[in-house]
Amino acid sequence: MSKRDLMNCDRRTLLTASGALMLGSALWPADVLAQATGTKIPIGTIGAGNIGSTIGGLWVKNGHKVFFSDRHPDGLNDLVAQLGPLAQAGTVEQAIAFGDAILLTVPYRAIPQIGHDYSAQLKGKIVLDTCNAVAARDGAIADEVEQNGIGVTTQKYFPGVRIVRAFNSMSYKFFAEDANRPDPKLAIPIAGDDADAVKIAAALVRDAGFEPVVVGKLVDAKLFQRNGPGYNQRVTAAELKQKLSLTQ
Repeated sequence: MSKRDLMNCDRRTLLTASGALMLGSALWPADVLAQATGTKIPIGTIGAGNIGSTIGGLWVKNGHKVFFSDRHPDGLNDLVAQLGPLAQAGTVEQAIAFGDAILLTVPYRAIPQIGHDYSAQLKGKIVLDTCNAVAARDGAIADEVEQNGIGVTTQKYFPGVRIVRAFNSMSYKFFAEDANRPDPKLAIPIAGDDADAVKIAAALVRDAGFEPVVVGKLVDAKLFQRNGPGYNQRVTAAELKQKLSLTQ
């Protein structure tokens, strides 16, 4: 083979490999591609109370663009102004359209209605569910959670949505105080049925300044729902794994 033929062969090989890489990138889900390339992904919130504003603010400080939403988005102007140009606020519909991942942080009694109204728009998206069911506040749905477990219950109302339980196990005050502390980091238990969604959620937990501990599937999220052994545990990952008898 001549030198020119070798050069042409090498060029065709390079072009073929480059084309395959571009095609593969185009076929990857946006959230997986973003994490694989180290890019910060856009995040929306449904709710912007104590948990939503705290965790969303930590993501903004880490370089993520965050779109906060609330029933009264005008009330979020001060939060957005304080966080700077990576933060914005608007309607729930706008936040869902904006985010590759969504932080769901509302009173649990609102879960059925939000699922009814927005599951179609949320289909295929990763939703980090921080909500806790409190009988005195949330009524009958708290009984359903007690019977079936909170992860399974949330998924029931959000068909086709990639639910991951996270950031529900302790007060927002602890999140604010312990974010990005020196190692060992504060442990955040998470659980989900979609393995890729769990990986992205774990990366977002780290970006907020904590150490994720994967507890298991959504059925296992009952271990760190209210009154569970992993609830209100302000501990390290090693300590949390010991408390929950996790082997990995």
